[in-house]
Amino acid sequence: MKPVALMVGVLSRTVALSALLALGLTLHAQAQTDPLPSWNDGAAKQAIVNFVKDTTTQGSPKFVPPAERIATFDQDGTLWVEQPVYSFVMYALEQVPALVKAKPALAKTAPFSTVLEILKGDRAALAKLTMPDLEKVLAATYTNRSVDQFNAEVTKWIAEAKDPRWKKPYTELTYLPMQEVLKYLRANGFKTYIVTGGGQDFVRTYSEKVYGIPPEQVIGTAGVLKFSYAKDGKPYLFKEPKLLLNDNDAGKPEGIHLMIGRRPVMAAGNSTGDQQMLEYTKAGGGASLSLLVLHDDAKREYAYGPARGLPATKVGTFTQALYDEAKKQGWTVISMKDDWKKIFAFD
Repeated sequence: MKPVALMVGVLSRTVALSALLALGLTLHAQAQTDPLPSWNDGAAKQAIVNFVKDTTTQGSPKFVPPAERIATFDQDGTLWVEQPVYSFVMYALEQVPALVKAKPALAKTAPFSTVLEILKGDRAALAKLTMPDLEKVLAATYTNRSVDQFNAEVTKWIAEAKDPRWKKPYTELTYLPMQEVLKYLRANGFKTYIVTGGGQDFVRTYSEKVYGIPPEQVIGTAGVLKFSYAKDGKPYLFKEPKLLLNDNDAGKPEGIHLMIGRRPVMAAGNSTGDQQMLEYTKAGGGASLSLLVLHDDAKREYAYGPARGLPATKVGTFTQALYDEAKKQGWTVISMKDDWKKIFAFD
């Protein structure tokens, strides 16, 4: 090859390599700057990005001072899997054998006898449990012990328990797109809270590790506590079998005011139990964003409603009336099937 031709060839390859490198760096930069990479481009993603931009840009008519940037999230069905049974309920059910061992008469007493049937594999027996039945089981397994004892029991259970479908710990079944939203908000000066119908002390044992949300930013259903002293004089808090706050439906905004003292400017949920929280958020009058997760992906997760003709469920009910209200109020409905590229980090 002649020297001139050789130089031209080398130069051409150099230019081509430079172009490829530049393209790679551009794509990498775009990936790095996209705060929600697990979301498909669409109205839901754009609503979140626009809200954060509008509320954090100085001079914007929708600017929200950092101290007022409060975002509240339901947990079950919004941040992680809630089907076929809420994890906090599964914990309670799996504590029943130990309860029966301590009090053998309970083995023949409903609803504890029914729970034993369920744990032996009789899933049909689950339908026999009424709400009063569940309340009895929850009261028996969540109370009459110290806070420290309860926390230790839950910490051990959450480290060992696995979801029946994926055979993975519940803590691995968080929704990656929602984890990205939590991080995106915090990176822009928002304070993120969990507002759940589940047990407050239950969620506080793992919230910081799983979501980056410290226990003091978790509001949930809570019972009455009593300060007391052990025989050695050490003070402790005792969980009494009395309900203090039912953090569902209207209890959510009530709990928010009681524990936070500020109205959220953003709220996310997935069921009728979250409606009042979303209504309360919008009623603030300023900039706000309300999100509802619709479970419509039976292949990658679950599909249930009964909104939009999806199967009805008692766990995380999303009615057509709620869907219609969301459209009327301008709330953003997130389709798991259409809006999320990935659902779990392990996908």
